[in-house]
Amino acid sequence: MKPFQYVRPTRLKDAIEAVASDPNARYIAGGTNLIDLMKRGIDSSEKLVDINGLPLKKIEKRNGFLRIGALALNSQVAQHKLVLENHPLLAQALNAGASGQLRNMATVGGNILQRTRCPYFYDPVFPCNKRKPGAGCGALEGINRTHAIFGVSKNDPTQSCIAVHPSDFCVALSALDATVVAVGIQGERRIPFSNFHRLPENRPDLDTNLEKGELIVAVEIPDAVFTKHIHYLKIRDRASYAFALVSVATALDLENNRIKSARLALGGVAHKPWRLLEVEKSLVGQPVSEATFRKAAELAMQGAKAFEHNTYKLTLTPNAIIQALKNAVALV
Repeated sequence: MKPFQYVRPTRLKDAIEAVASDPNARYIAGGTNLIDLMKRGIDSSEKLVDINGLPLKKIEKRNGFLRIGALALNSQVAQHKLVLENHPLLAQALNAGASGQLRNMATVGGNILQRTRCPYFYDPVFPCNKRKPGAGCGALEGINRTHAIFGVSKNDPTQSCIAVHPSDFCVALSALDATVVAVGIQGERRIPFSNFHRLPENRPDLDTNLEKGELIVAVEIPDAVFTKHIHYLKIRDRASYAFALVSVATALDLENNRIKSARLALGGVAHKPWRLLEVEKSLVGQPVSEATFRKAAELAMQGAKAFEHNTYKLTLTPNAIIQALKNAVALV
């Protein structure tokens, strides 16, 4: 781990200027991902700007939405009365992630910004377009068991990336139409969650659409009716402290045993949380039944492409969607 400068500003303006003006500066809060990357030599930041002194921890109900400060700890959010009352899907997703110790350190902003856990990204011995653009993708012909089946870029070996986004929380935020509030040199910007993370395309090294120096200050989740028929299903290799092979965030609003509205997003299958907008539309007006859920799962798999070691996801993913929907409505 290379030496670095450490500063701890107490004003938002000073923190933003410190990072915006220095190409080798990074924000740090809980550090649960960034420090790992620095230890492995993947992140070579020369200045860390500690933002823990900024007033960004508040969780509050505002007119039409719930606002969660970027420095709120994952464990605090998962237990907060306002979250449990208004968006229990968020609590389920957070409790499915990492371990208790990590949730006590990790922040909301850091969770949103965490980088892929692709082993080829983490090991400098192997080529990785995300770590070094143009180097190639070791996962394409390697052990790609945990990798993407949606939104992949693989036609050009110098740009290909089939890594998946690791966050559970982000899958639920995607399903609930959250907005990321960021502040930079040019002022405040609100970014719809669907536009916040990127697909690899021609820049697999970029994870988000944040500009240099922009700091996440909060996430906002609009008021919704999804407080009862919700479920976060996470399928993983072990019961705790494991990233999703496939995860499903689902939320339904029912009337007379028919679906009035639906929200669905997947994790563990793409470079970003994978929202299923067409599937949501197809569910509206349909009866609550296993047949309805099976049709939805079939539609969800359109465009999926597997690699040598992750073909099982083509079966696991639709089955997970069906099970999550059934769990949401307590359909045995």
